[in-house]
Amino acid sequence: MKLISFILLVFAFLQVNAQEKEYQIFNQETNQIIANSVIYLTQSNQQIESGLDGKFTIDFNNKKQIKIHVISLGYESLHTTLKANDSDKTLFLIPLENQLPEVLISGSIFKDPVMNITTPDLTEKVTQPKNVTDLFKNINGFGLIKRGNYAIDPSFRAAQYEQLNIQYDNGTKVMHACPNRMDPITTHVIPEDISKIEVIRGPYSMRYGASFGGIINMVSKQPELGDYGFSGNVSSGYETNGNALVNMLRLQFAKEKFDVVGMYGYRDFGNYEDGANREIPSSFRSIDYSLRLGYNFSTNERLQLHWRQSFGRDVLHASLPMDSDFDDSSIISIDYYKKQMQGKLKGIQAKVYFSYVDHLMSNTRRSNFAAAEAFTPVEATTAGGRFELEWELAEKWNLFTGTDALLISRDGVRNRLVKLNMMGVPLENPMAFTDKIWQDSYINDYGVFAQSKYQINNSTILNAGIRYDLVQSESRDPETDFTEYYPNLSQRSEHNFSGSISAKKMLNNNHQLELAYGRGVRSANMIERFINHFQVGQDPFEYIGNPNLDAEINNQFEIAYKGKKKLGKNINTINWSAAVYYSYFENYIVALIDETKTRKFMPNQEPIHPKVFRNLNEAYKTGFEAGFGIQFLNNFNFNADLAYVYARNQDLNESLPLTPPLRTSFSLQYSKGKFWAGTDLRLVSEQSDLASSFGENKNTPAYELLDFRLGYEIVSNLNLGAAVLNIFNKQYYDHLNFAFRNQADAGLNGMERLTDPGRNFTFFIKYGF
Repeated sequence: MKLISFILLVFAFLQVNAQEKEYQIFNQETNQIIANSVIYLTQSNQQIESGLDGKFTIDFNNKKQIKIHVISLGYESLHTTLKANDSDKTLFLIPLENQLPEVLISGSIFKDPVMNITTPDLTEKVTQPKNVTDLFKNINGFGLIKRGNYAIDPSFRAAQYEQLNIQYDNGTKVMHACPNRMDPITTHVIPEDISKIEVIRGPYSMRYGASFGGIINMVSKQPELGDYGFSGNVSSGYETNGNALVNMLRLQFAKEKFDVVGMYGYRDFGNYEDGANREIPSSFRSIDYSLRLGYNFSTNERLQLHWRQSFGRDVLHASLPMDSDFDDSSIISIDYYKKQMQGKLKGIQAKVYFSYVDHLMSNTRRSNFAAAEAFTPVEATTAGGRFELEWELAEKWNLFTGTDALLISRDGVRNRLVKLNMMGVPLENPMAFTDKIWQDSYINDYGVFAQSKYQINNSTILNAGIRYDLVQSESRDPETDFTEYYPNLSQRSEHNFSGSISAKKMLNNNHQLELAYGRGVRSANMIERFINHFQVGQDPFEYIGNPNLDAEINNQFEIAYKGKKKLGKNINTINWSAAVYYSYFENYIVALIDETKTRKFMPNQEPIHPKVFRNLNEAYKTGFEAGFGIQFLNNFNFNADLAYVYARNQDLNESLPLTPPLRTSFSLQYSKGKFWAGTDLRLVSEQSDLASSFGENKNTPAYELLDFRLGYEIVSNLNLGAAVLNIFNKQYYDHLNFAFRNQADAGLNGMERLTDPGRNFTFFIKYGF
């Protein structure tokens, strides 16, 4: 009601008059029309798109001039000022000869994959320190799986972990070392370095690795072409709830032939308080830095080296049995491309990368340390790359062919020193044990793919792709009991075939229709294959892997529609979108209680029987996302988003695990000149459709959150942002939050879910030069 009242007040007290002019965009060299460009109104932070005829409309609203930034794939960006009294209504873009490495989303109907989402620039209008996963909160269809304030995984349409193909900069990966996922892929990058997130909403592209539930590409901020010389920015942020402090420095030097970008980030987060003013163990410190070097051999050939390291220290995980003493990662990647080649072969792209994660967790800060010490050093290495050729088979027919590889290996043990016997009496000679966690295991995936794009006419494009993956896996140092469960343990090879077909149709300049079918195949991950009597779930069960699991298959169908309409003076533009999907799963992997096996560690403690990963016979999910937006009074934007997914384990007649409830969000933003402000309202419904086999035994209550943000450019390039999050200090937790674990000293019940932060005041200042 507060949000609606605010909108009505705005309409009542503000009146404006519109003045519209139509412009058209052309190629400066050929004078051909350029379709589907993106035009940013820099002062109001609004975005519009040109049509197939290259035309777009600007509403001056009695302004004398408006600054714009025009972006179109294959052309240099254009920064210019449009004047209301200028008779010239044409814009010219210069063909781009020195392109940056290709990413998934380009902003063009004829280049983009189907069913994609891309965020605006996430480095703008910052109001708070954040983790990378915070960047997903405002993307429709996403949720966050939380075990604390650090170990956070994104979830999309009830797909999570390796069901999502998460990567950096078009292919770079780093896999977690911890079996409890204390160090997911999103913790190994500087959040302020991520300029946007690109999503393909299902298994609809074969080019970027095996995909089951979708592809997520986190794009680093790149030097803008033509932005030569020395530049950079420095920023600092603070949160009152937890006394969180973040400092970041970015330096860049660019010339026509080469560019260098360096970044440094420091984060120090304390324990936060929830809405009931309880202190939640969640503190951590981290230091990150990165260095990116680029060299342009010619106007269409580039080589880039990217090196980054992250160092996490004293990370507390309220919903995991141990904490991280340290978590260190190193990532190096090399990218090469050559574009605009003559003949049928139009382009070459190549990438190689390597990452290493060194992780130590222990229970030194937990109450059970007095009875038994536990130290777990583990490590993970990830190596891979991709090589792709782009062919022009005909004027409107492109083919992408290539190969890629993803090589993952992990090892590590848990060293235990038992100091009390089962009656609680101290042992004269404490007993030492070593438990194999990863059992020196590896999973190697070698893929080949072909994907074709055919432009049927000026408004329709057809996509089709196929993919083959050879997956090899092995445990090279298995525990004795694991070999007893699986006596024929040896290297295993799997042969996975994926494919997709889709169509995209521009019904006219303002309406777009998409249809897609994808068959995505995912082989079991290392936890599902090789974990041995370790607690990795949301419940207190021990889990046992199964190296004989069949690969999961997602047969996904989707239809999506989006449109927009320009209106009159007070209400400028409305836009809307909707997507409906259905997935039929084959061999869906879940962990089920196995009463033929018994608990290995603390055998007298409930539950006695462990869980073993199995394939389901029948499972499915269906759902939808919808969005509505309205731009009014030139400086206001209102958006509403809705997302729902229904997932079913038909074998057990229950929901699939980690299925989020209905989520709705509303946002109202005002932007004029140097000032902007916005309010966000999130409504999350009760979740009563549970996966009891996963440990979801209690309905998750609904909750509502209201946030307010504002920012101001104090002087040129000096921006100040502030926010109040969870304004009403709501005590709440999300259905995807794990339960508290081993937190007796903190007075937190293991039957209760991790609660999120209460009211939080945040401040952020950034200076660019």
